[in-house]
Amino acid sequence: GAPAPGAAPRRAGLERGRMDGQVEGATDRLVTAIAAFAEPLLADMGLELVEIQYRREGHGWILRFFIDREDGVGIDDCAKASREISARLEVEDLIDHAYTLEVSSPGLERPLKKETDFARFTGRLARIKLREPLAGQRVLIGTLRGLAGAAVLLEMEGEIVSLEMNNIAKARLTL
Repeated sequence: GAPAPGAAPRRAGLERGRMDGQVEGATDRLVTAIAAFAEPLLADMGLELVEIQYRREGHGWILRFFIDREDGVGIDDCAKASREISARLEVEDLIDHAYTLEVSSPGLERPLKKETDFARFTGRLARIKLREPLAGQRVLIGTLRGLAGAAVLLEMEGEIVSLEMNNIAKARLTL
């Protein structure tokens, strides 16, 4: 999805001059702090926070929110979420340098993060990267078949495999 209309550079507190590993840790803490207020804010609007990315790109720092809802999100949802998040970021004052706020839908290859995501997209094709290989394979592509306890069921070539949630490094829908 495209950034919300009116997405503009914002100023808001992260220490400067850190080494890469420290910056990464600080960035993770910042994203966690932002998610703590953004998730309930978006939930009140009937929206789900799928993912937050905060990273330096060619033209500066980008704070990117991916939002969704059961029946999908449109540009008006993104614009409204952008206004609400922006206002809250101004109050929280967590980022001390210029950045651009973007709010969009997760798209067709949506990340799968929570157990509810795996259940919601039962019957859809998914690409799952494992922390520890299963039968020598670290990347699996198959059809989601729901959950069994805390395990994701994935059908590959007619066979259903059970994947523990804590062994899933990354997962997303695929085409």
